[in-house]
Formats: sequence, C-alpha cells, structure tokens
Amino acid sequence: MKRQKFFDATVYRLFLGVALAFLTSCASLAQEKLEPKKVADYEYRGIKVERFEHKTLPDWGAKNPEQVDYFYVAEPKDGPAEGRPLYVALHSAGGSGEEEFEWRKANPDVHNIYAIPEGFYGMFPDCGGNRETDWWYGGRPAPNKEITPEYAEKATSELLPVEKRILAEIAWVVETYKIDPNRVYLCGNSMGGSGTLGIGMRNGDVFAAIKANVPAGIWHAYDRLQLGEEDAPKGMPDPPVCLDYSAPNDQWSDYHEFLFDGVEKRKYSYIAYWGNFGHENRDEKVAAVNDLFNTFDWLSVRKDEAYPVFTSASTDDPCPWPEKSSDAPPGQRGAYFRWTNKVDSPDRFEIELRLATNDELKSTIFEIPTESSADVSLRRLQKFGVSPGETVAWTFGDRSGEVQADKNGLVTIPSLTITSVPQILTLTR
Repeated sequence: MKRQKFFDATVYRLFLGVALAFLTSCASLAQEKLEPKKVADYEYRGIKVERFEHKTLPDWGAKNPEQVDYFYVAEPKDGPAEGRPLYVALHSAGGSGEEEFEWRKANPDVHNIYAIPEGFYGMFPDCGGNRETDWWYGGRPAPNKEITPEYAEKATSELLPVEKRILAEIAWVVETYKIDPNRVYLCGNSMGGSGTLGIGMRNGDVFAAIKANVPAGIWHAYDRLQLGEEDAPKGMPDPPVCLDYSAPNDQWSDYHEFLFDGVEKRKYSYIAYWGNFGHENRDEKVAAVNDLFNTFDWLSVRKDEAYPVFTSASTDDPCPWPEKSSDAPPGQRGAYFRWTNKVDSPDRFEIELRLATNDELKSTIFEIPTESSADVSLRRLQKFGVSPGETVAWTFGDRSGEVQADKNGLVTIPSLTITSVPQILTLTR
C-alpha cells in the first residue's frame, strides 16, 4: 500500500512538472518580444541615424511568418539623452522609410513634415517593403467609400498586422532610448497622413498629439474609430489632440465631411485647416493659402495632461466638403482655441481657456475673432476622474452650474463664451 502511494505521488510530480514546463513554454511564446537588430548606422546632416531590422511576431498575425521589416531611429543633434520626446513620421505612397532620409538630403526644404524637431528623437517606420499586405498602413485609401471585397478586411475596428507592428516598433524605441512616454508624437504626409489618422486617433494611450498633412483618405480613421456606429470600440482610450490640414481641390481629401461629422458627434479633438492648396506638403505653399495651419504648438501637448475639445463653435467655418468648389475660401475648425492646465486633483479641476490673438497668429488671410461660443468637453482627465452619470459643479467667469457626465464619463459644459481674455474653467464635486 505504501509503495502504491509512493508510485502515485511520483507519477503526479512527473505529470505536474511536465505540465508546468508546457505552460511555461506557452507563456514564453505568448510573451515573445520584439528584438530588432541594428544593421547599419550613418550620419545624416550632422545627426546619427541607425537602421534596425526585425522579424514578424506571431501575435501580429502577418500572412507571411517570415516577413522582415525595418525602421530608422535618428538621435537628437546634440546627442543621446534620456527623457527626450519622440517624433514618428509615416512616409507617403511615393516614398518609403528608407527613402525619406535620402530625399531630405537632396531637398532639405521640401517635405517639411519629415523634419525632426530640435531636441527630439526621430523614428521612420516603413510600410512599403511588404506592400502586398502592409500598404496604406492597413487602411482603406481614398476615395474608396464603398467597402468592396478587396477592402473588407481593412474596413474593421480591429488593428491589422502592420498597425500592430508599427506600435510594437514605437514601444521598443520608447523603452530602448528611454523616451519620455508622455511626449510621443505621430505625423505623416498623404498615405502617411491617412495612417496617422487611423493609427494615431485609435491609440491615445501611445500618442500625445498627431498631425496629418493632406491625408490620402479618411476611411482608415473612420473604420478604426467605428464612426458609423453609436459607440466607440470597447476600451478605446481618449484620442490624442489631432491636427489635419487638407485641400478641397485635392481628390485624396474626398469624404472629409464624414470624418468631420463623426468626430464632432463623439466630441473628439480635431483641429482642422483647409484651403485650395492641392496635395501639397511644403509649408510655404500651404501657408500661402491658409496661414493658420502652423500656429498651434502641437508638440507641447502632453499625454499626462487633460485637454479640452471645442464643438459647435461659433467661430468654426462651414465644412467645404463635399461640394469642393474651386473658389471655396480657406477655413478652419478649432484653430483659435488655446488652453493651459492649472489643477487636476481628485476633488478639483482647473483649466484656463482663451482665444489666440492676432498678435500671436499674425494672419493676413483670416479675421481673428475676439469671442467664440462653444461646447467644451474635457478629455484625458488625470486625477479628477468622473464616473458615468456623475454630476459635477462648474464655474467659468460669472457663470456656474452643474452638469452630468455621459455614459462614458465625459463631461461637457455647453455654450461657454470664450474670449481672448483668459478665464478659468473649474470643476468640483
């Protein structure tokens, strides 16, 4: 009897050991990490640049398990340092992650969107090397309004392998170079602008702010955000502060009205500039038609700070789409508003709101307003968390009241009059 018990216990221990080893192996596979290898480094206009290559990870679901991708990382001109911000640029359909540096060498004053700001790390992913599967950063390109069988897989709220891959590359760069995680910014031109909207707006837990230059299609963002549905994808974080400059006389900007309507209803941040400057990416060409587009300091936005969203603003210009008139005037939405965070504690929130002045904007095209009425929603609240349906008190100048958060915990104060004189909006419990 004792022998039998010993045998049973021995078998049990062997079985347990095998089971634990199997589970450990499975966990190891599930947690496989990206391990890029540096394959080249060189100097670019006084900046150290490194090229990395890596294999695809099983979790991404790439159709080709042997797929190899690459990206570039550029150090700040004054050398490597911890806690620096990261500037991620997505290339257009006419380029690649590899070609952007070469193009900038030959044309330093062209493709301004790819210029790395002073003191920033730069990162250039690629979606052209495996274009059979990765093209357009996983989204529907313009003007594909209809969801044809060719684009059915892309017209979803789920991230595709190329998006998962780019996000993993960014996460690796942030960790490896000890980037400030609250200052990661995404931008792109044309196809890269479409990718910026689609990848960026969906991942507000990664990006502080994003900037899309003449995005070639709004459907990537429309699909990932489920703007055709009542609710956002489950668990989606607040989007980053978003800038978009597009041209009504550019066919790649078609259907912008769907994006405008969708983000307005959801009360997402969307600062837009437009004018008949075509499919242009040179700052001076855009500024000749709309000289507001570069006046908002999007690279000062932090992911760990709240921001306001201004909707139904009396100063917003009429959407020029879908008419696309050849004589449509330049316009904007949300371009005049500015804010400064003051207090974000568990029981009190304060933010200063104002309009930018003409001395700041220096516009020769627009008549700068001194007053605007807008609904103000507050996103990315840090410590002053609000539960769905909770009632909070607010004050703004000589006005005050109470407001109930919506089903997602979003607080919106209606019809605030904002002027060039700063005033504090205060929320309390």
